[in-house]
Amino acid sequence: MARDLSLGEAAAALGVSVDTLRRWDRAGRIRTSRDARNHRLVPASEVERLSGRPPRQRTGTPRSPRNRFSGVVRWVESDGVMALVQVEAGPFMVEAAITRDSVEELGLAPGVPVTAVVKATSVMIDRD
Repeated sequence: MARDLSLGEAAAALGVSVDTLRRWDRAGRIRTSRDARNHRLVPASEVERLSGRPPRQRTGTPRSPRNRFSGVVRWVESDGVMALVQVEAGPFMVEAAITRDSVEELGLAPGVPVTAVVKATSVMIDRD
């Protein structure tokens, strides 16, 4: 019997975001189930079915390596529906505010290797 995958695992296998899988679930494009904690699970058969399709053509500029920071989670602080995650990426410390569900679905905890992808439309700098 094939195992069920978390949304994070299924998204990585399909090359899409977790939010995309949630939209597909609501639209009936992918079949999911729920675990005891009410988290979505994706059957491996659904991932196999969807991965047989040609990859979606991306538009715009591809992600630059300078926007990706491989590192290790240093701490996670969850409060309500949001969480803060700090990643040590070489000489850089990157902090991100994400949903608590995302932390759980990705299995984020201190020591877990991750890649922080920085996407910003504006940066403000203030002088001391």
